[in-house]
Amino acid sequence: MKITIIVAEFNKDITDRLLDGAITYLNEHKKEVTWDIVHVPGAFELPYMAQRVIAEKKSDGVIALGCVLKGETDHYQAVCDGVTYGLQKVAIENRVPVMFGVLMCNSKDLALARSALGSRNNKGYECAEGLLALLKAL
Repeated sequence: MKITIIVAEFNKDITDRLLDGAITYLNEHKKEVTWDIVHVPGAFELPYMAQRVIAEKKSDGVIALGCVLKGETDHYQAVCDGVTYGLQKVAIENRVPVMFGVLMCNSKDLALARSALGSRNNKGYECAEGLLALLKAL
């Protein structure tokens, strides 16, 4: 199976931890899967890149990793809504699994807890585990 991990660079300290979690899981299953990593500027660009990767038939599935932290403006809600809708639309329209590994947290402490290194609770790890299970079920 071929997987593409798409990682947002914004809030890089968090997204690097999510990426580490995903790679940790995939390394545990490297006989079954290969992967590429693609970086995008922020979470809002994840749906575009997922669509492009799928359209170019580069992957059996995608893991989208990002982190959006609540600030003082409505920008947070617009980004969260756009990313959620965009990734769902890409998956449904292309009939290719897209795992949603975008943390949307009220604080950096919450994001750090959900991206803990070496933890099975790392959302990147969970997304890789979920994608592999889904691809095996298809």
